[in-house]
Amino acid sequence: MTAPRLAFEAVSGRYGAATVVRELSGAAAAGEVLCVLGRNGVGKTTLMKLLFGYLPGGHGTVRFEGRPIDGLDPQQRRRAGITYCPQERPVFDDLSVRDNLTLMRPDRSLDAFAGYFERFPILGRRLDQHSGSLSGGEKKMLSFVRGLAEDQPLVLLDEPSEGVAWENILHMQACIAEKRASGAAFVVVEQNLAFAERIADRYLVMDQGRAVLEGPRAAIGRDRILAHLHV
Repeated sequence: MTAPRLAFEAVSGRYGAATVVRELSGAAAAGEVLCVLGRNGVGKTTLMKLLFGYLPGGHGTVRFEGRPIDGLDPQQRRRAGITYCPQERPVFDDLSVRDNLTLMRPDRSLDAFAGYFERFPILGRRLDQHSGSLSGGEKKMLSFVRGLAEDQPLVLLDEPSEGVAWENILHMQACIAEKRASGAAFVVVEQNLAFAERIADRYLVMDQGRAVLEGPRAAIGRDRILAHLHV
């Protein structure tokens, strides 16, 4: 792997007295997708919060473009070039679809979203609809489009395909492929192994907060992954 755009080394995180992520390491280079897999409750979302700064790390180091970012808060990490699309509350329910898309942009122009509306036309048709009235899968598409349109060098996606129809998952795959080709790096938490197999360059499989498998996709067979997903 070339020099990583994102590297985390021996990071740990806890909620109160409960340690959820334990000595976890991984990396994603420019143009790579690192897929984080594991059963519910093994610490995948906690890892994403550690990477984006929503949860302070117990110890270990997170580096972005070779520089430690452990002391940066989420807004500073975003300004540095990191986008985060969370699993929980992925959109602002009380805002319209339009406002969700343009909230963090310098103006309300939708020009940057034209290509995404071609792939996800339902969003273009519902620009003035309150986002809280969307289905769970539609909210995930809205969060996904908003995040990728930021055009940042690193994108963190937590369960982007959850509740999304397979046709639209394939559109997500195409969008990720385009961003990868332009040099963006991704860390993607997924439960949908079929989707992960289509986008991953590397896997990080977690169990009880630790890495139990890590490496290139070609080196880790499906049976080994399934053994940890179904324990």
